[in-house]
Amino acid sequence: MDNNQNNSKLKTYARGHRNDSTKAEIRMWCELLRNKKMLGYSFLRQRPIANYIADFFSKDLKLVIEVDGLSHEWEGQFEKDRVRESILKTLGFHVLRFSDDEVMNDIENVNRTIQNFITDWEQRHPPAPFRRGTSES
Repeated sequence: MDNNQNNSKLKTYARGHRNDSTKAEIRMWCELLRNKKMLGYSFLRQRPIANYIADFFSKDLKLVIEVDGLSHEWEGQFEKDRVRESILKTLGFHVLRFSDDEVMNDIENVNRTIQNFITDWEQRHPPAPFRRGTSES
């Protein structure tokens, strides 16, 4: 299967999955990530990246956030998640993983973890200084 065909199928699947989110994914989206709630950064839901679908993705931060349900406890799934995470990191993405339980029962700590990541990221990636002659007026 060529990459465009595969990407098209992933987009269709991702679009459908946005309407079939878990309670933890809905909570993460509504309380923390939607409408730039997370320190002003834009996040997208169920976005294809490489051959995977990220639960949440910030293009600016190159950050993938995964919310792992019970299926991630099945035999062999840990290794699949590890391979997926390794591929995403090779492509330059950062990955944060949370369990459904963490999101549902300790949202404050999840929020703090994401904010700490962003604060650290901002310190490593300061905004470019204003240069004379640019389009800013």
